[in-house]
Amino acid sequence: MKTAKFSIGQVVRHRLFPFRGIIFDVDPQFANSEEWYQAIPAGVRPSKDQPFYHLLAENSETEYIAYVSEQNLLEDVSGDPVRHPQIRELFLKTQDGHYEPRYQIRH
Repeated sequence: MKTAKFSIGQVVRHRLFPFRGIIFDVDPQFANSEEWYQAIPAGVRPSKDQPFYHLLAENSETEYIAYVSEQNLLEDVSGDPVRHPQIRELFLKTQDGHYEPRYQIRH
């Protein structure tokens, strides 16, 4: 099993699509529905045997929850704050602008 490249509280952006977000959970491999997986166009469909990340995501128009494969994420180094309305429920913002989980969740 592959070790996750990104961590909870880290701000990332999508490689192909214009959105970014804060990671709030990580699955060691794909753990969504087959219907969801098959809805991804075959040419860009990621492998299931890699970490997948749950994001408090945003684009220029709205905020939402996203589920993204590791291969499609890059670290967001912009330093811009994330505006998702659920951030305060899950994270504390540190003095240096990073996001620290409010609670330690164990599986």
